[in-house]
Amino acid sequence: MLDFEKLINARLGSLKDAVDDWTETVRKLEKLEEQAAKGLLRRAGKADWAGENAGITLPFVKKTAKEFGDAAKEAQSIRNVLRDALGEFKAAKKALQDVVDAAHGKGLHISTDGTVGYLVHPERRSKDFSGPEPSEGDFEKARSDIKAALDRANGADEIAARALRALVGKDQHNFSGTDYDSLKQAGRAQDAQDARAAARLVAKGDDASPEEIARLNKYFKDNRGDQYFAERFALEVGVKGNLEYWADLGDPSEGSRLGVDHAKDLKELQKNWSLTLAAATHSDSAEMTRWKSEMVKAGDDVIQTRGTSAYGFQVMSNLMRDGTYETKFLRDFGDAVVVAERRMTGDGRISPGQAWGSGLAMAPKLNWDGKDPGSDPMAGFMEALGHNPKASLEFFDRSTKLDGEKLSNWDYFVDQGKDARDWPVDGDGKPWGFDNLGHALESATLGYAYDDESPSIPALKTEEQIEAREERTALAEKIVNAYSSADAIDKQPGIRESLANIAAGHIDSLNYSMANWGDSGGLADRDGLFNHDQRHLRDFGESGSVNFLRALASDKESYDTISVAQQAYGSSLMAAHGDHRNDALDAGLHSITMHGLLDQARSESIGEEFANEAKERNKELEKQGEWRKFAAGATVGLIVGVASQVIIPTTAAAAIAVPLAFETAGGAAETYMATQTIDWLDENEYKNDQEALEGIQKARQDGQRNAMTPLLNYAAEHNMSPNEVREIVSRARGTYNDGGQYTDTDDVRGW
Repeated sequence: MLDFEKLINARLGSLKDAVDDWTETVRKLEKLEEQAAKGLLRRAGKADWAGENAGITLPFVKKTAKEFGDAAKEAQSIRNVLRDALGEFKAAKKALQDVVDAAHGKGLHISTDGTVGYLVHPERRSKDFSGPEPSEGDFEKARSDIKAALDRANGADEIAARALRALVGKDQHNFSGTDYDSLKQAGRAQDAQDARAAARLVAKGDDASPEEIARLNKYFKDNRGDQYFAERFALEVGVKGNLEYWADLGDPSEGSRLGVDHAKDLKELQKNWSLTLAAATHSDSAEMTRWKSEMVKAGDDVIQTRGTSAYGFQVMSNLMRDGTYETKFLRDFGDAVVVAERRMTGDGRISPGQAWGSGLAMAPKLNWDGKDPGSDPMAGFMEALGHNPKASLEFFDRSTKLDGEKLSNWDYFVDQGKDARDWPVDGDGKPWGFDNLGHALESATLGYAYDDESPSIPALKTEEQIEAREERTALAEKIVNAYSSADAIDKQPGIRESLANIAAGHIDSLNYSMANWGDSGGLADRDGLFNHDQRHLRDFGESGSVNFLRALASDKESYDTISVAQQAYGSSLMAAHGDHRNDALDAGLHSITMHGLLDQARSESIGEEFANEAKERNKELEKQGEWRKFAAGATVGLIVGVASQVIIPTTAAAAIAVPLAFETAGGAAETYMATQTIDWLDENEYKNDQEALEGIQKARQDGQRNAMTPLLNYAAEHNMSPNEVREIVSRARGTYNDGGQYTDTDDVRGW
């Protein structure tokens, strides 16, 4: 395994010498091959063989002559593998050196083990420091480039080592005759070998031992991300083979397969199998195009095992829970499975749970992640959409037609009207699948996979990108209006977290929607204040936005998520207006209104929950402000403008890309929030007055003081007079209370 230090210090001269030596060996062997063909073999063919010589000597001569050709091929293959490996090592080493050479100019330092840090750490800088200030984007690019270079070198090393072992280790008495014209071809040959070996394990069906399942898992892991391996595996096993194997594993008549000892291995196998097939679907070869079509057609087939059966849709959907499946395949699969369900249920005459046999005692276990048994194909399919934003966005804008009756996917899966799907329930009567639906809606509205660990807001540079943004916000508007009450959310248990993430990802449009009191937005230049045109914001409607936020903020986790997104966005909006004092202050005051709305909604919920328990209620009110605890120094700012402290959540549910109100030289300004810090903001720190910050940092415990932080920072940075600060505080108090009035329903019991 090559690490940073080994690669950047690698001396490749010996490998170059080996390539030259093998090139000379190839030349000599090719000459011997020619001599054998034209001399020895030709003379042997013309000789008059008789007796034992005809049966023994002549074949020996022919075999010997052939060995010269095989030796030449093998030598050439070795040379080709070494030559290409040398090229890969050179390119990877140069890439590392380029990162190191560019680091100082960006204010970065690359340590001997490849760790990327500051050239001069902020805590050790002098007051007159004027060196380069690296952004988080600079850190990420350096780390990414280093990883890419190491991956390239190690990939070449692994393929070359395996190819060389194969070339020289098969038969000590004969040359293999293997012919590799490049390292890439050797890699593909290895992929095909692994795919065939994995397919042989699959062919064992449910008779495979735990050790063989582990070996199959290893083939998947070792070849993760390798599309050629994935394609060869899918084709080797075939559509029927994939479905039958997975159904067999979950056959309840095979008790050993349902044992606890196997559950962890099968969960990992399911994930790796899913990732493999997902990669395979991105091939547009004729064979894979046919495979994808046949897999969709097989959805209606009954897959029979020893003790039970399942539809192809049920089986395949559970092999779609991980990985990014190709968009057209998801479109075709989605259309087919929805039509199949509508036909099986008689468009609502029986429930999908009945149609898919969710409650049957002998139903196979098709999903091993511990969340649901996998009988409802829509759950796995929604997970697949959750990893493909484009396919998901398309799906919720599409319809299916059955016997001339057209039904939109939105009305069937999301809306709670007469055409809404009756989702299957567990043994306690609780519906399954709404968390999966939420994941699909997240990817559709945010533009990245719901579980992306480092999400990035999609760019808005081309007409196509802008159109996709407008389609996402149009869907977000439908979601805002569909989930306008806590009851609507509670009817779909498991979806709340996704709705909070969607609110955080569209916090800019929610702010824009809430800045039109009395239809005053036009005269008040709302578009200019929020940079509507450049950010392509959408008006969700004031009442719809209020109701949506109220319904979400009543829950602590949702409140935490949306509050920190509001803090980040509101601070960045102030910063975006820089020294334009009136606009910056108006932006900050609007953000305070939003905080007032969220805080009041949460307070009402606490009051209702603990109406007769004042002590418990007070404890919850204290917890309400936990997300505001100062976990790390993080600010939003421009070269000119305002510094505004961003409070980091302690319990934010997930990584969420929070839209900011300005752009930087590195591209679209965006960040994601997690439980520790907001890295992007931290790396774009504005140099605030330290004494002012220290004074402000003492007051962070309750909602009102924290909501005021950006405004107070602005006042300190711009040396505003006490009278001006008092005026701002008075206005802020009013706007905070105004925000609370949006969600104050006078239904708080026990107050």
